[in-house]
Amino acid sequence: MKRILWLLAFVALGLGVGSILAARRPAADVAVNPEAAVRTVLEAQETAWNQGNVDAFLLGYWKSEKLTFSGSQGIIRGFAAVEERYRKGYPDRQAMGKLAFTGLEVRFLNPDAALVLGEWHLTREKGDIGGVFSLVFQKLPEGWRIVHDHTSVIPVKN
Repeated sequence: MKRILWLLAFVALGLGVGSILAARRPAADVAVNPEAAVRTVLEAQETAWNQGNVDAFLLGYWKSEKLTFSGSQGIIRGFAAVEERYRKGYPDRQAMGKLAFTGLEVRFLNPDAALVLGEWHLTREKGDIGGVFSLVFQKLPEGWRIVHDHTSVIPVKN
């Protein structure tokens, strides 16, 4: 009988210690880290762009007519119009250059929405170009996607 009580005591102690350790685990170990998920979308976009793959780059955007893009040409509405903007503005690898996102700041507006601020820079033979952006991400059934993009060009200082 004593052996059974000791065994139960050790099991209970083990479960208690296990619960305490689990509670101290980083959130990323327990559930998907939303900031990491948003940053992964941006990293995938950067990689796709640098491979000249506009289709893969566009996967970061919400494929909806409700997608919006604000820039020097005004407001563009709908995924098809955003896709056309990218294809027209960057028709080949030379125009695309090499993309780098820097200074990323991710701020969650609620558990399913985030604002991302950052800078973008294209290194190109015909001349570098860059600027700033603010992106609104929303957690959708297909994952985190950009639902609004506001990108501005700022002259590159040499």
